[in-house]
Amino acid sequence: MLRVVQAFDREPITEIETDDAAALERKLQAAERVFKDRDGWLKPHQRVAILRRLATLMEEKRDHLARQIAREGGKPLRDAIVETNRAIDGVLNAADELRNFGGREIPMGLSAAAENRWAFTTKEPIGVVAAISAFNHPLNLIVHQVAPAIAVGCPVIVKPASTTPLSCLDFVALVHEAGLPEPWCQSFIAANNELAQNLATDQRIAFMSFIGSARVGWSLHSKLAPGTRSALEHGGAAPAIVDRSADLDKIIEPIVKGAYYHAGQVCVSTQRIYVHRDIADSFTQKLIDRVEKLRTADPSLMETEVGPLILPREADRVRQWIDEAVDGGALLATGGDRLSETTVRPAVLLDPAIDARVSTQEVFGPVVAVYRYSDLDDAIARANALPTAFQSSIFAQDIDVALRAANRFDASAVMINDLTAFRTDWMPFAGRRESGYGTGGIGYTMRDMTQEKMIIMHRS
Repeated sequence: MLRVVQAFDREPITEIETDDAAALERKLQAAERVFKDRDGWLKPHQRVAILRRLATLMEEKRDHLARQIAREGGKPLRDAIVETNRAIDGVLNAADELRNFGGREIPMGLSAAAENRWAFTTKEPIGVVAAISAFNHPLNLIVHQVAPAIAVGCPVIVKPASTTPLSCLDFVALVHEAGLPEPWCQSFIAANNELAQNLATDQRIAFMSFIGSARVGWSLHSKLAPGTRSALEHGGAAPAIVDRSADLDKIIEPIVKGAYYHAGQVCVSTQRIYVHRDIADSFTQKLIDRVEKLRTADPSLMETEVGPLILPREADRVRQWIDEAVDGGALLATGGDRLSETTVRPAVLLDPAIDARVSTQEVFGPVVAVYRYSDLDDAIARANALPTAFQSSIFAQDIDVALRAANRFDASAVMINDLTAFRTDWMPFAGRRESGYGTGGIGYTMRDMTQEKMIIMHRS
């Protein structure tokens, strides 16, 4: 049995049964069986109808889903509502994408050997999908992994994070209620990490979608069966550069939101802020003033802005990293104190050492580090110095500065005068280098979960 507790106060929510090796084998066999029965594949219009019914069912349970996210994951209710709305829109997005999801004509007749031929491609589902998800967006991440599989016709087995399984189980139940036969979408509550690895690396898996730590993701990637494709979404230590031309009254709010949203437990949370020396003092004071006003409390309360970390050991780790940075010469300007077993007050560190863990690794907690710079290219080089690279921000009213930084950031997306954590569910979303592999986003994942077949007709 898996005991599920509230992230904030560790109070029990429920206990759920876990799946053993025999259950995993049954689920793999069921998924493989329906995929091999080509005559039984659902038609596109049937998949569209299921996804639209699913969105309607989710709308009817909107309040329940949002509160479930807040309870098990600790995300403040106001943000959990946003996540639920995004998840519903993501399901509709997958249905809409099918309207223009198809193959293409391949030019023939360009050489004598290609005369009298007509060639075109079709898109086919790649096969059984294994989706291993993370705790920080326990509903929307599941949607991003499962809805594309449903849309293109891939059977999917989804394993949620052990700390936040309830949102996944609710979603899968709604998928079945919407009309998708169970073998096409199954949840897997792994009894241990070995079984999760067995799911991902089974030779019957055609595509493995993983969201989580780089250590686990790259390890699984190295063990995939031959021919299995994959998509990995890890994290980073997102940098933001604040130029002296920036409008300080306008940028503090997006920076604070990008840094402390979900207590910093987001793969593109703003973590490293490089501020031009000419405005460093005024920026830092405005930042501290706003951070100290953040309401850190029970995530089930609508007024809460910052909730807990997912586990007590994560709060222990974040507190340890703050102490190490201070011991190494950083100034703790505000926050960092422990409010409960899982809650840390939002912290601002000034000028930590370049080799401190808060400067080199993903904190995944409510901590930002502020550094001063004089030369833009030097700040960009420092921002690009880590083996991780995901999304970055440049705050500037000077368009030349903004475009120079956007051009030179090593990032998959650069936000100009916006938070590093900005995302819409239809845009490409991808980490570079250690931060990931492949491209997320509903439509992009649908393309990854299909393969093209070329058909050539010879006209005599």
